[in-house]
Amino acid sequence: MKVKAAAKINLLLDVLGRLPDGYHALSMIMQSVSCYDLVEVDRTDGDNIIILTDDEAVPTGDRNIAYKAAEQFFKETGITKNRGITVKIEKHIPMAAGLAGGSADAAAVIFALDRLYETNLSLPEKCGIGEKIGADVPFSLTGGTAYCSDKGGVIAPLPPLKDCFVVLCKPGQDVSTVSAYKQLDEAEYIRHADSVSMIYAVKNADYELMCKKACNVFEQVIEVPQRPYIKAVMKKHKADIALMSGSGPTVYGVFKIKEDAEKCAQELMESYSQVVLCEPCEKSVEII
Repeated sequence: MKVKAAAKINLLLDVLGRLPDGYHALSMIMQSVSCYDLVEVDRTDGDNIIILTDDEAVPTGDRNIAYKAAEQFFKETGITKNRGITVKIEKHIPMAAGLAGGSADAAAVIFALDRLYETNLSLPEKCGIGEKIGADVPFSLTGGTAYCSDKGGVIAPLPPLKDCFVVLCKPGQDVSTVSAYKQLDEAEYIRHADSVSMIYAVKNADYELMCKKACNVFEQVIEVPQRPYIKAVMKKHKADIALMSGSGPTVYGVFKIKEDAEKCAQELMESYSQVVLCEPCEKSVEII
């Protein structure tokens, strides 16, 4: 079974504090975008989980989040026999980029295994498995436009973001999510997002207010030297939003006019190898 798994951007990302279990309490508005990894999952003889990838930078074995997703799926569903699967991952979503590429792959595995093993899990049940793997996995199973809170597992759908175009640009550095949260915890002061206004804007399709209130608190602590330049190029080409996604370092721009987005992408490609022109999409995992 072959599944395409979408990247995400954060229109809003705030960290509100610590939950009783020690994890961070998040306030996020997520948006799926049409930059996809392709994940093929097939059953095999035996009980081994095998991860194959076209990118040598992607870990295989139990260090891969897709492997962890498969293990958690079998644990939660009580499947103990005939657990042999092969997962082939064709990477298109930039890695360590704040775009949920690994989470998208994990979501694709949970989605595919539910079909292959005919477990007929509900979406909340699949998201429950995903939440134990990573904060972005539940949204990567749900997709579209949504407000996500708690550890990412509380998801409220929002009206789809329409009639715009997105340019993704990852500069030549990786950002560790663990390190990003550590820096946030150690910061003396964080200016929090106006989540109330942002939720209102997206819910009521108020594009102008959404663009004004879009915010990512990680920009206050994560150093990305190329971020000001990338944002300047995006603004030069009339981006309505230019913001870092997730814990970075990817910067995305939102444009109303496709030609502006295309010109922006072309200019950024002169300096950066990982530039993607895409659009908002309403599905995060889909069989192809």
